Amino acid sequence: MRADARLPLALLVGVAAVLAWSGIAPKDLATWWAEVAPVLIGVPILLATFRRHPLTPLLYVLIAAHCVILVVGGRYTYAEVPLGDWMRDWFGFARNHYDRIGHFAQGFVPAILAREVLLRSTPLRRGGWLFYLVLCVCLSFSAFYELIEWTAAEAAGQGAEAFLGTQGDEWDAQKDMLLALVGAAAALLLLGRWHDRQLARVAPHALK
Repeated sequence: MRADARLPLALLVGVAAVLAWSGIAPKDLATWWAEVAPVLIGVPILLATFRRHPLTPLLYVLIAAHCVILVVGGRYTYAEVPLGDWMRDWFGFARNHYDRIGHFAQGFVPAILAREVLLRSTPLRRGGWLFYLVLCVCLSFSAFYELIEWTAAEAAGQGAEAFLGTQGDEWDAQKDMLLALVGAAAALLLLGRWHDRQLARVAPHALK
């Protein structure tokens, strides 16, 4: 086995195991399918493109972590994940905030993905414009996801409550998008240099 394939394979096995666990008697089967759909779509794409367009190890780790967040949320529904209940009780929150973790990750992980794609496939280089455009990509993705949730709510009526996970917060969608924006900015600021070092090995042309 190629050395550069070991980490992605280990991550794939780990995500598959968590996905299988989450699909065993989930809280709500329809919600489970809705929540894990991005994993079921994204992982095959990564497998299909691995040989010709391998990503950086950092990005594979981030994507795997995001997959786990999604499938755990799918098993319990976001409003009832035990970790969120523990956080609520420990910190005195008024609600289960596991969905906030998911929306922060919805900005944090796509930020590095967008950064890698832009650097590797466009003339764009590191700097202010890259930072700005990555934030735009992440915020637009978050807004698009909120539109999908709205469409699901309109189609399913009250049955979509578990998928939306608003828990009575009328500003839930706006807060979700804000967290995605904060997550994207945090990823760029905290991981940018680390990402550059890995890009220099995987795709040296991206940093020229």
